[in-house]
Amino acid sequence: MHHNIKQCGIIILAAGSSSRMGKPKQLLEFDGMTLLTRVSKMACQSKLYPVIAVLGANADLIQTNLDIPGLDIILNENWAEGMASSIRKGLYSMNEMYPQVDGVIVLVGDQPYINNQHINQLIDSQNKSGLPISACSYAGIMGTPALFYKTVFPELMLLKGDIGAKKIIQKRKQDVATVFFDKGVVDIDTLEDYENLINQNK
Repeated sequence: MHHNIKQCGIIILAAGSSSRMGKPKQLLEFDGMTLLTRVSKMACQSKLYPVIAVLGANADLIQTNLDIPGLDIILNENWAEGMASSIRKGLYSMNEMYPQVDGVIVLVGDQPYINNQHINQLIDSQNKSGLPISACSYAGIMGTPALFYKTVFPELMLLKGDIGAKKIIQKRKQDVATVFFDKGVVDIDTLEDYENLINQNK
């Protein structure tokens, strides 16, 4: 069966408390803007709609820095449960506000090297393969950014705890078209990660 996506939205997960960082990593600067602003702007410049950012910890502080036309901001009160709660909240909000959406790309706010090319490649590889999922591959793993067709939405809604979409991708390998994203392995969890990022880009 070939899964054709008519309207693909984007959910940006940015609700975490950055416990290993000691300060909100959503507000760290890279390329002259915060990591989250950068990812959100890129998502809003893609041809995809809607774009929803899910905030949780430090939401008030982050929101004031996130004034981007076309971005829907959703608050996840249960952010402390972990990433799964933000996926559920984002998907629930998207279904409620934009029921026609039949595909969704899940992005995280702390992959500094993501760009629109990766989003386009996810869409192309899903389209060509007809598979219900396409995901980025790096360092021997498959993960975000990842695209899910609506038949996978119920599984995403069942995720619990600090488990992201990776669990579904691993469980359904035969249903996944992959896109190579070597710098996807770079995410910013600690101050050291961030310092490395800044030093590499000097």
